[in-house]
Amino acid sequence: MRHAVEADHVAAVATLATRSASLSERVKVASMWGLGHAGTLFLFGGSVLALGLSLPERLARAFEGAAGLMLIVLGLHVLGRLRTRGIHFHRHRHGDGREHLHAHAHDPSSSGDGHEHRHGLLSRALLVGGVHGLAGSAALVLLSLQLAQSTARAILYLAAFGLGSVVGMAALSLAISVPVRLASGYAGRAWRMVEGALGMVTIGLGCWMAGSVLGGR
Repeated sequence: MRHAVEADHVAAVATLATRSASLSERVKVASMWGLGHAGTLFLFGGSVLALGLSLPERLARAFEGAAGLMLIVLGLHVLGRLRTRGIHFHRHRHGDGREHLHAHAHDPSSSGDGHEHRHGLLSRALLVGGVHGLAGSAALVLLSLQLAQSTARAILYLAAFGLGSVVGMAALSLAISVPVRLASGYAGRAWRMVEGALGMVTIGLGCWMAGSVLGGR
């Protein structure tokens, strides 16, 4: 459950959850991320354990780089959606001569059907979770062998770890959804700024992960 709340995982799920219209949908997105993460860990890691193989370091680092690139794409998608909504800034002059920047946004819901297209959101969350699961599989396989000291117990360890990641991410999503919903409902313009910051942070985390792989750290 603690693994589920690491920064890159939270950023990935949070960017996906910004497209969710309801509390239940956000929990579903987080749960699908957890299922993808757990499924990859169990299937890939379990296969490596059962066959007595070791994951090459170069491949493990490639998985980490892929997770970083995935975060960059998610962050760019958030910023792209904000741009589509027409958020812009313009100068506003008061009668006494003072000027300030004023944020303004055109929400498609004001002229459309009020429903953002979310086709494939759950499958996307499953895919993103799967990529993150691959990124941590090498270290987890090694850890499970060290702790369990047998292949069967190591596979059970992976299964329990995966279950914890699903429950942990769903619980985290449930905990943060209430303030998120209030913020989006009563301070829509401020919430859009929060979404923009979330997109930038997600891109930054992705660049850091990908840069660490390229830099050999």
